[in-house]
Order: sequence, then C-alpha cells, then structure tokens
Amino acid sequence: MNNKKIMIYGANGYTGELIARQAVAQGYRPILAGRSAAKLQPLADELGLPAMAISLDASETLERSLRDIDVVIHCAGPFSVTAEPMLRACIAAGTHYQDITGEMAVYQLAHSLHAEAKAAGVVLCPGTGFDVIPTDCLAAALQQAIPTATHLTLGFDSDSGLSPGTAKTSIESLGIGSAVRRSGELEIIGHGELTRTIDFGRGEKFAVAIPWGDIATAYYTTEIPNIEVYIPMSPRRAKKLQRMNKFRWLLRQNWVQNWLKG
Repeated sequence: MNNKKIMIYGANGYTGELIARQAVAQGYRPILAGRSAAKLQPLADELGLPAMAISLDASETLERSLRDIDVVIHCAGPFSVTAEPMLRACIAAGTHYQDITGEMAVYQLAHSLHAEAKAAGVVLCPGTGFDVIPTDCLAAALQQAIPTATHLTLGFDSDSGLSPGTAKTSIESLGIGSAVRRSGELEIIGHGELTRTIDFGRGEKFAVAIPWGDIATAYYTTEIPNIEVYIPMSPRRAKKLQRMNKFRWLLRQNWVQNWLKG
C-alpha cells in the first residue's frame, strides 16, 4: 500500500484526523481532502502532508481529482448527504471507496451500485472499521456453520463513546424509528419495541434492538430473512426511548434535527 495514492476525505473531522495521524504513524503519505481548505491546512502543515479542498457538489472536479487516486477513505458526514456523490465519483474515476458510516441507507445505496462498480473494477466498501465489518464476518461464519438458519440475532457491546458524527447520525434516526429484517423485507418498528437479555461475555445485560447497518449488510451476506441487532441499554433509558415514539413526527422536522445536532 505504500506505493498507492490514498485520499482521506473529511480529514479535518474527528475520525478523519485519527485516521490521518495513524496513517502517518504507519509510514503512509495520504492526501488530506475536504470541503474547507482553512480547516484542512493546520493538520496538513503539522503532518507534512498535501491538502486539497474539493466540494462534493462539483462532480466533474471531484472526478478529475480522483483519477490518479487508488483509494478514498471517506470520513465526511453526514453520509446520508455525502456518500452518494463520492460513490458515483469513485465509480466514474475508477477509484476504490471506503467510508466509516453506520447508516443503513448508505449500505443499501452501495449495494444498488454493485453492478456499476464491478463493471468499473471498483470496490465499494462502506462501514469499514467497527461499523459492520466484524459483525458481518461473524454473520458469515454463523451462516456457514448453520446453513439452514432462518433467523439471525446480532448484538455488540462497547466501552467507547459516540463520536460527534455518530451522535448526529443517531439523531437523524430518532424521527424514523428502529428497524429489523422480517421475511426478507426491511421493517420499521418503534424505538425500544424489541428487548431481550444478552450475555456479551461480561454477564447478562438488558439490550434493545436498534436500526444498525447489519439489518442490510448481514442480509446481503447471508440471505437469512429475519435479522435483529441489539446493543445493551439500561431499562430506564429504554423506557425513555419508547416514550419518544409519540413524537417521531416532531423529531423528523428539520428545525428540531438541527437544534439537536447543535
């Protein structure tokens, strides 16, 4: 990979900066890119890396900038807005694509672009890092061990907190609801509607179903028609989440979303 050209788009963001610093620590020389030159330049100067300001709205400029790039690590959220222009630009430029999203809609979009990407010789790999790669590998291993399985329930526990970008993505889902896969179809359910007790390896914990990306990706990988994903949550917090279902119509309003993100 040292002889490959890597672009980190959104390098000035929380996770983008972590990736940039780790890349340099491992001997890589990525190009730092994003929407604002003023925000990129301090990090580029500190790490001694080239920086490039590119708008995702300028599709022709973006495609030209990607033509000599081997892989883009896309870190600029919200991915509900930013993923599609970058995905399409990568396919047009012949550049491999990774991102750090946890948004189910982005996995669905990437899946819908599979044939185009394959024809262009491009790999589309959203959700790299923790988001779905480990759980998707687990789902694949389980399906190979039990090929007749009709139901898949995944759960994960983590000691880490939410990054600012992940927190904003979570806010976007508040007005929609949770999600599961039933009989092969995506089904929206109420927040906190499904609960169970799970031992994640450190004793049993109360857990709640969430609209995690595996509802899409695990289905593509395994074709198991019924899928649920859980995370641990206190019963008290789950009750608060359930009460929010009455206000989902309000939580979908742009001004409420912007206020919560702020």
